Amino acid sequence: MNFYSVTDLRNTSNTIWDDLSSDGQVVITNNGKPSAIMLKVADGSLEETIMAIKQAKAMLAFNSMRQTAAEHGYMTDEEIEAEISAARQGIS
Repeated sequence: MNFYSVTDLRNTSNTIWDDLSSDGQVVITNNGKPSAIMLKVADGSLEETIMAIKQAKAMLAFNSMRQTAAEHGYMTDEEIEAEISAARQGIS
């Protein structure tokens, strides 16, 4: 996987497009930190690619929530019911 800066994206885009075509993905960095991933999209698969990315992002969010819960302790059933009840009262 190749890494390019935002400046590279502006100044050497042909090289990036060539790498994207051959490798299928490149990482764009901003101030030395990864900030975006460019993915090659095969003909006719845009919707599938977008759905796969959304699923991957959802899984990352779920894993993060699971890790946070494990670090801070899980809620009891009573605490969950109290949270739901409080939220419902706030809605009405």
